[in-house]
Amino acid sequence: MLNPVIEDRIRAGETCRMFRSDFFEWFSRIHPATPFVTYLPLIAYFFYRIDRRHDLGWLSVMGLVATGLMVWSLAEYVLHRYVFHFIREASWAKKLHFFLHGVHHDFPSDKDRLVMPLGASLPMAVLFYTVFYFITGGVRLGEPLYIGFAFGYLLYDGTHYAVHHFRQTTRIGKFLKKHHMKHHHGDNFGGFGVSSPLWDVVFRTMPHIVKKSERAAA
Repeated sequence: MLNPVIEDRIRAGETCRMFRSDFFEWFSRIHPATPFVTYLPLIAYFFYRIDRRHDLGWLSVMGLVATGLMVWSLAEYVLHRYVFHFIREASWAKKLHFFLHGVHHDFPSDKDRLVMPLGASLPMAVLFYTVFYFITGGVRLGEPLYIGFAFGYLLYDGTHYAVHHFRQTTRIGKFLKKHHMKHHHGDNFGGFGVSSPLWDVVFRTMPHIVKKSERAAA
């Protein structure tokens, strides 16, 4: 049986049920702090391994971490644009889109579905660690890159939650919130960067508010 609070929120239209099974429904929800509790100790452990190996100077380590952060920002853009917004008319494609991302657009303020469930993020974490390991030839370069990548993922999750649930008072915060809200409420085909608009600028997908006249002409 689901938490009565969640049942009340479903009845109030603040969220929806995605699975008939209470077990799978429970796992489709996640507390926003969970990714940080899970991955920050992992990042600290990798820094510890790097320090114990003494096989790379710290200036080089931080350069690789910064590179990994940039790789994440591109992955964030590509995943959001081409995977989360994979939309086709086939019924299976519509269901896939809803499970991956459509539910968030239908219920954008649902606090239980603003960060990726561990059932999805952990396999991806293992996959990307493996990719970095084999591309760079081992842990010496792979782990610093992976630290930056993982930190970028946490930055994405934290930013995404913050722009939906916190009042932004800084110029950067206000800009990121406006950028993401345009994606939600004006232009679903632009604004795919959440933690940064960098790749939207590069690939010319900055969002804009679609006017009624533009919708009628489309």
